[in-house]
Amino acid sequence: MATAASGKNNETADPRANLEADIRQLKSDIEKLGEQLARTGQHGYGAARRAAAESAEQLRAQGEAAVDNLRANARDIEGQLVDMVREKPITSLALAAGVGYLFALLSRR
Repeated sequence: MATAASGKNNETADPRANLEADIRQLKSDIEKLGEQLARTGQHGYGAARRAAAESAEQLRAQGEAAVDNLRANARDIEGQLVDMVREKPITSLALAAGVGYLFALLSRR
């Protein structure tokens, strides 16, 4: 019976020791996981920041291109108007007077 009693003590001691070892290992794994998540979060933040900066740069470039196109179109229209006025000054004057008259009528209402 002494051997049976000592066998039970060894069995109860081993599971407790194993449980404590497992708990220590689990705590260590959780700390490592937390550190890894922190590194991953920093990496993700950096990647998102770089992507946002690249997108902003692309939008700025597209905006500048659109403004340049508008300026070019405005210069073309201005050139066409100047040419039309030079070719047909009386027609241009009559057209301007008619548009002015329409604006005056609309502004009265």
